[in-house]
Amino acid sequence: MDAQQIAIARDCLDGAYANTLSFPESVRRLMEAGFESYFVDYRRNTRTHYLPSGESLVLDNPHEEAAVAADFDAASIAAAIKWAQSGAADYNYADFNRRATASGCAGYFVSFCGRRVVYHGRTGDQHVEWFPGAAR
Repeated sequence: MDAQQIAIARDCLDGAYANTLSFPESVRRLMEAGFESYFVDYRRNTRTHYLPSGESLVLDNPHEEAAVAADFDAASIAAAIKWAQSGAADYNYADFNRRATASGCAGYFVSFCGRRVVYHGRTGDQHVEWFPGAAR
């Protein structure tokens, strides 16, 4: 992994928390840099970016840690995602993360080649959110 890829991954993470970079723009930038996916782990408070070669980069999330609720509430996760996608003036990524963990989301995996995000709970329950226009 080169210095430019590391800088792009950091910029995308920082841009999410600063609410200056949308999810679609972040995905575009990471794909152009050669990444194939990333994983947000709420229990470790990290984001791991993966290259097709198997190389990975682990970054700390720049927010307070929140306990993950025991029960996974897929409807609440879906509502938080809808809020994030709505362009609402009150949206911010840190609050999205708080809603997700309160809904029992332990983390999520963003697959660029699979064109989906898989949210999971502590017991393995899942909610799959497809990228707009993705074949299912």
